[in-house]
Amino acid sequence: LLLAACSSVAFNGNRTGNSSQLLMDYSVLNRSDSQIFELEKGDVVQFEIVSESGKLDVSLSLEGGKSVYEGKNVPTGSFTVTVNKSGKYKCEVVGHKAKGSLRIKKEGN
Repeated sequence: LLLAACSSVAFNGNRTGNSSQLLMDYSVLNRSDSQIFELEKGDVVQFEIVSESGKLDVSLSLEGGKSVYEGKNVPTGSFTVTVNKSGKYKCEVVGHKAKGSLRIKKEGN
């Protein structure tokens, strides 16, 4: 029993992130991860989620401010969010035994 607890995997996959995108493919995502985006008023953020199993929560919020998008147990799909204020935005994803991929990026990049 102790060995099983020690070998628990929080993340198995690939991750790339910078000031305008967060790209992840994972066979296991069982933790929180985040990326800071630098966005201007009117910028559009494209979300593409593939949820094969487990649960994925996603949020985008202005640092020190309110959330502009918050989704719990986000299903497979794509959508956009337009920001109405310039600044640094925190994009956070939380996996609960999740398997799949995500592409979150500022349009035009």
